[in-house]
Amino acid sequence: MERSWNVKKLPLEPNPVLVEQACKRAESIQNRVADRITTFAGSMNFVYIHVLWFGAWIIFRVEHYPYGLLTMIVSLEAIFLSTFVMISQNRADAKRQAIADQHWQVVNQEDKQNEELLALARQILELTKAVHASTAVQSGSAAPAASGDNTRPAA
Repeated sequence: MERSWNVKKLPLEPNPVLVEQACKRAESIQNRVADRITTFAGSMNFVYIHVLWFGAWIIFRVEHYPYGLLTMIVSLEAIFLSTFVMISQNRADAKRQAIADQHWQVVNQEDKQNEELLALARQILELTKAVHASTAVQSGSAAPAASGDNTRPAA
């Protein structure tokens, strides 16, 4: 018998870089209009409206076959929609670039921290060697060091 676990997913906090970029983008009326158009054009409501529109155009015989005016209208709409698709792609590229820039900064900070930690580890190693050498000299037992057994302190 399988047990189903109801695991509640925690909401992810938005990336601060993307929040900042969205605020900057929202300052422009042109960007807000383009975002709304691309949001609507990428929805099923857009498809349904076009199915109804094309169906009504043909059923009510707004024009006769080969539908020259409808073809021209659809072609113009396709030109504008392709422009909005490119705008949307540029927006997505800007988001990806902002995230990549933020990640690059984090990687550089982590690299600096790693270098500092390595330097500290080297200093600790040198101090440990110096303490070990000092205690070996003070206890007067150079024999364990000569035999190669450095794991046990002199008694």
